[in-house]
Amino acid sequence: MAEERSLIEASQRGDLQAFAGLVRANQRMVHSLTFRMTGSWSDAQDLAQETLVQAHRQLGSFRFQARFSSWLYRIAVNQCLNWHKRQRREARLRAECPPPETRSTHASAAAEEVQAALLKLNPKQRAAIILTTYEGHNHAEAARVLGCSEVTVSWHLFTARARLKTLLRHLRPSKDPA
Repeated sequence: MAEERSLIEASQRGDLQAFAGLVRANQRMVHSLTFRMTGSWSDAQDLAQETLVQAHRQLGSFRFQARFSSWLYRIAVNQCLNWHKRQRREARLRAECPPPETRSTHASAAAEEVQAALLKLNPKQRAAIILTTYEGHNHAEAARVLGCSEVTVSWHLFTARARLKTLLRHLRPSKDPA
């Protein structure tokens, strides 16, 4: 924690090597979040880069009131939510010619179906699921990242899980009546 603080302070003074250290420490987490929010490796890479650029621009506003990773998560989630809004606008403009679906060649069919189901969730519900289930945050941390209350996070999780259960019900093994 002290090492991270010194890297942040040095970065705030303009030390690019210190900022590179912060990037190395958080890059995987940012990319994981952006991929789970978008479902596309290329979009995730772009959003992860935009997140880190935005973090560098806003680093002077970081006041150590939260963990650096929480602050960075918030920037990443906001980048993803803005991306989602842009995607919806673009989709409306070119509804007659939808873009081809991006699929990972290394993921299992079930993992691809889970990712597709995640993408069908409301973006805030998706962010709540990703932050708590995939990234291991508790409700309080997720609430700080999303800029809402813990109750709102709980509601997003409740509705998201119900929707995922419906979307993925075909993946559950059927029980034989014996």
